[in-house]
Amino acid sequence: MSDSPRLEVDRLSARWGRQEIVRSVSFSIAEGEVLTLLGPNGSGKTTLLRVIAGFEAPSSGSVRLDGRDLAGVPPHRRSIGMLFQEPSLFPHRTVLENVAYGPLLHRLPERETRELVERLSSLLALGPFLARTPDQLSGGERQRVALARTLAARPKLVLLDEPFASVDVEIRAELHAEFRSALREFGATAIHVTHDREEGLFLGDRLALIFDGSLDAVGPPLEVYGRPRSARSATFLGYNVLATPDGPVAVLPEDLTIAPAEAGRPSYTVRASGPVGRRFLSVLSGSAGERVEVRSDRPLPVGSTVGLAWERSIALPRGGAGAGTAR
Repeated sequence: MSDSPRLEVDRLSARWGRQEIVRSVSFSIAEGEVLTLLGPNGSGKTTLLRVIAGFEAPSSGSVRLDGRDLAGVPPHRRSIGMLFQEPSLFPHRTVLENVAYGPLLHRLPERETRELVERLSSLLALGPFLARTPDQLSGGERQRVALARTLAARPKLVLLDEPFASVDVEIRAELHAEFRSALREFGATAIHVTHDREEGLFLGDRLALIFDGSLDAVGPPLEVYGRPRSARSATFLGYNVLATPDGPVAVLPEDLTIAPAEAGRPSYTVRASGPVGRRFLSVLSGSAGERVEVRSDRPLPVGSTVGLAWERSIALPRGGAGAGTAR
């Protein structure tokens, strides 16, 4: 593995008309590393991928792959594979033919192609489906084939744009595990885009948070999750943002406990309360309209007024209180 980054993105910006969609984004990815790009819908994630892939032109900045500046290089000559929400498989080819297409196109010998297909089929459990066509597969199976076909072409970089967005919830967790294992076993360098917090924390070696086209934080998932740098990142990561005399703090719903409402302390009104698994989720609102979530062993009476207490919190920059909790 080289000490130099596989991918370097330097002060990259992109516009749609007069609107700036990506704002001076910089990061690098090592060979064999998976970076998860996590952010809400409309945050610029897909545009950033499309600029890296060469489908959109940047307004400024640069993209380098193995030290080569990709300015002016067309998408098909970048050695970048891209997997979309909807897998674009060849409908009249079998799974085996779809996966083998890239290696044969690049004139890989038949024996090596066969070994590559067998390896990917094993990694992604495609053995029973090799003779089927895409219309005979489920949505999750098609995405597994699409990943195998992408990896079989042996690109230097793989871009995955919300590949599980159209997959049924009950098989999404299984695909998370299969994709994570396949990418690592194959030694792929990849950027995985998602707006799903759990997916983002699970899949990447590093996590990059993006809001309004700008990176908020980049680092190991547990570090980014455990040390939110702003109220916005805290709420997106599932924290409550609460005002205190010493400034705003981030508190996880499970770290909050219900306390008696007392004069001189903030009080909250219970707006809704219901079961989520073995515990209960209650949604509260404060006097300034802030939204707070609490997880407890019992439901809270709707309409009641309560106070809150906690032992663990993370201090946030001032000016970020009252953001509530984003779900």
